[in-house]
Amino acid sequence: MAALPISISPPHHPPPLLPTPPPPPSLHLHPHNHLKSLRTRPLSSPSAAASAASTSGGVSFDAYMSPSLIKERCKSWMWRGYRINYLAVEGEGRPVLLVHGFGASIGHWRRNIGVLAENNSVYALDLLGFGASDKPEGFAYMMEVWSQLILDFLDEIVQKPTVLIGNSVGSLACVIAASESTGGLVCGLVLLNCAGGMNNKAIVDDWRIKLLFPLLLLFDFLLKQKKIASALFERVKQRDNLKNILLSVYGNKQSVDNDLVEIIKGPADDDGALDAFVSIVTGPPGPNPVSLMPKIVLPVLVLWGNQDPFTPIDGPVGKYFSSLPSQLPNISLHVLEGVGHCPHDDRPDLVHEKLLSWLSSLPAL
Repeated sequence: MAALPISISPPHHPPPLLPTPPPPPSLHLHPHNHLKSLRTRPLSSPSAAASAASTSGGVSFDAYMSPSLIKERCKSWMWRGYRINYLAVEGEGRPVLLVHGFGASIGHWRRNIGVLAENNSVYALDLLGFGASDKPEGFAYMMEVWSQLILDFLDEIVQKPTVLIGNSVGSLACVIAASESTGGLVCGLVLLNCAGGMNNKAIVDDWRIKLLFPLLLLFDFLLKQKKIASALFERVKQRDNLKNILLSVYGNKQSVDNDLVEIIKGPADDDGALDAFVSIVTGPPGPNPVSLMPKIVLPVLVLWGNQDPFTPIDGPVGKYFSSLPSQLPNISLHVLEGVGHCPHDDRPDLVHEKLLSWLSSLPAL
């Protein structure tokens, strides 16, 4: 099933567009010079310093990019009347575009941007409704909105064949974009614990979801009551509660540090964040990857943490992706032991070990 064509209009009473702020200092640097500048900046915490010195396969990964540096380097792009926050580290190699998952933002790639920038141009964006991108009140979020955002970003900003790298619902948005892409703007796809839909209502074949489905419908109804939704959202985004949620979905508990909690909490305090939360959780799940993956003939790398409670490897989505390498020759799969729902931040060393070699094996542009 192909993604439906959509037309996105600004809100009924759009605010006047603000002038685009002046761009931050140029990132048109040689990748190694850029990484050298990153290494001269102090890391934000002892745990960050420990994670920044990972080694795998004899290759040293020592380029942690702090959330404050990421924020400093970001730019704005106007997309269909909405301001989209993005990062560009433009080097000499093949472009990659990083697409975060639910509740996250560009900062969630803090442990990956510097490593990837050694041999690639690295782009990352905050999806509409997340991070520092606009969160329009009353907006009806759909997977197809985000996939179109990705395609337009490639067309207007990157303008070169690009490898899409996504986590969770960001992975699914990348799958939809790759299946709809024309003109060769997508040249590869990396999926980190891909979601089956924008929310759990998509996964109807899982006995766990079937058992809870009536409760999910009740939860949707309650969330549509503004006072109930607001009270729940305020409770969820408390720092202690956020940390407990993150600990439950990470295999490596040391990766759940104060930076990570702030990456999630900061944007959740923005105007429009509650509306985005309610719309995404209660909205249509969107296209299913089962109908889309057979259409994709590009090289695909699938990395899956085997301790993911959201999309478990033994659930219907995990089982489907596990079966693909034996059916489709363009797909490679690696299961990462002891890793949760966000492999790139949970155990970046394991992700880089597989990802960097796969990127280097792609045909030259």
